[in-house]
Amino acid sequence: MTRIVPGHSPSLRRFQDAFAEALLAPAAPDGAPFAGPPAVARLVAQPGFAVYRNTVLKGCIDALQANYPAVSRLVGDAWFRAAAAVYVPAALPRQPSLLDYGDGFADFLAHFEPARELPYLAGVARLDRFWTEAHVARDEVPLAAAAVARLPPEELARVVLRPHASARWAWFDGQPIRSIWQSNRPHEPAVEGGVDATGAYAWQGEGALVVRPRAEVAWLPLDQAGCAFLDACAAGRTLTAAAAAALAADAHADLAALMAHTLAAGAFGGMALNPATRPEHER
Repeated sequence: MTRIVPGHSPSLRRFQDAFAEALLAPAAPDGAPFAGPPAVARLVAQPGFAVYRNTVLKGCIDALQANYPAVSRLVGDAWFRAAAAVYVPAALPRQPSLLDYGDGFADFLAHFEPARELPYLAGVARLDRFWTEAHVARDEVPLAAAAVARLPPEELARVVLRPHASARWAWFDGQPIRSIWQSNRPHEPAVEGGVDATGAYAWQGEGALVVRPRAEVAWLPLDQAGCAFLDACAAGRTLTAAAAAALAADAHADLAALMAHTLAAGAFGGMALNPATRPEHER
């Protein structure tokens, strides 16, 4: 919270530190003196300081709620804001912009005792966070499927596909996180394939890819093989190794369909040949 500018006096630095501490200081019970350093106590005692402190915290909570709309819709406004009031003081913004505030909220919910009965909540928060990260990621022209199709067979095995700068993906084992997220995300299309004949969620594992290859953030279902495939690509492994990883996750995976699916979604931003896989006579 504290920002030290080179050349500023020690007294100003002390004031900045006290001001930051006062913003986070818990309110004393009515009539009780503030139990803290004198410099902090003087700030807390100012009649208007509580208003400023509440405004700062409210701004962070409002930003967090805007960045996690599916979570907020699932738990309701009061529950969300109560949880956010616990999260915010321990995770203040590190940048002036609150556009992507809350990068640790999913992990917080995974260990938040009141969320214990909602085991899917942290996964939903993770997809909300994926959407935000895809939204603010740098622009990048997606790799065209035709560019991959033009590669000769001997190079195709050696190529490394680099995931798009905005691409985020995850597999959620045993939980229909993608369906829950989608049905609670404002302005998303109706859930397809994630509910059973009664309209309830089919409680099974699901994966998702969130990406912004062009102007808008898009998402698509991704099976376990697809997630393993992208994990291998992100690790810099060749297409051959990535295909092997996909088959290890699901022996029945359709690799041709998987490639077409991810390329059409704009999941890749570039490709290169792995020099370590060059034939002996080319080295």
